[in-house]
Amino acid sequence: MPSDEYSFSDDPARIDRHAISAFLMAHAYWATWRTHEDISAAIDGSWRVIGCYDRGGELVGFARAISDGVNFGYLADVFVLPAHRGNGLGVQLVTEMIENGPGRTFRWMLHTADAHDLYRKFGFGEPNSSLLERASTRG
Repeated sequence: MPSDEYSFSDDPARIDRHAISAFLMAHAYWATWRTHEDISAAIDGSWRVIGCYDRGGELVGFARAISDGVNFGYLADVFVLPAHRGNGLGVQLVTEMIENGPGRTFRWMLHTADAHDLYRKFGFGEPNSSLLERASTRG
């Protein structure tokens, strides 16, 4: 990926909430039930956000994290717009969030139904017997 093609930023003021909402509500199996207000509130409640931008400054990828800021992080809402996939942007988004950010020593968690190979590159694996989860009660 040529460095001049895309840039990454953790500036929350720079992200395009409408572009994020449009993608998540229409294309993300994990978020199609959410409203723009839900997504905006989730962004506001996030510990850190990473935006990926094309040369023109348009948001083409996104990731956010929830954290206590000390030892735990939950990676959420990672996506790259279809027209920009195949350029390593998903890997770079996760790298920026996990490896290059203030949470590089955290215990990280996430849920995914289809991107296991991507996350295994960062050490994610099946949970051990110490992890318990309460599933959502939302339909």
